[in-house]
Amino acid sequence: MILIGIGSNLAAAGFASPLEIAAASVARLSRIGIEVRCRSRWYTSQPVPPSDQPWYVNGVAAVETALAPMALLEALLAVEAGFGRRRSVPDAARTLDLDLLDYEGTQCVGDRLVLPHPRLHERRFVLAPLAEIAPQWRHPRSGKTAAELLAALPPGQQPVQALAEPARL
Repeated sequence: MILIGIGSNLAAAGFASPLEIAAASVARLSRIGIEVRCRSRWYTSQPVPPSDQPWYVNGVAAVETALAPMALLEALLAVEAGFGRRRSVPDAARTLDLDLLDYEGTQCVGDRLVLPHPRLHERRFVLAPLAEIAPQWRHPRSGKTAAELLAALPPGQQPVQALAEPARL
């Protein structure tokens, strides 16, 4: 299973809201050889770490592609740029964030790519949508399921709230 995290907390030219950008990014993926098999509902969540930024719209998609992990990462970065993403400082607000969370259980640590995503197991805004579409998915390093990781999160992170029904493609 290949999993992509989707997030947005800023509008961009041609889009009225982060929700519109997140939804449009899913459609864009299919046009570049990344087939979205299913995606979670959209969720709202506070920025991590907490800040005065607008809240995020987040979701997770399960995809299929012939692209290798690094080529997939490059494609995701190009989609982000196409939606106006400009990288400045870590944890800055953004029009679009596409994170490669897992690529069929691959484990790697490189300069530009770390799999599985190094913080996915710590973030409610990733685990809630992930557990929705793939509750039995197992973290390649810990072996814990998405549902187990979500249940084990320490208190303190604001809860996420679902916005819409999932899209089964």
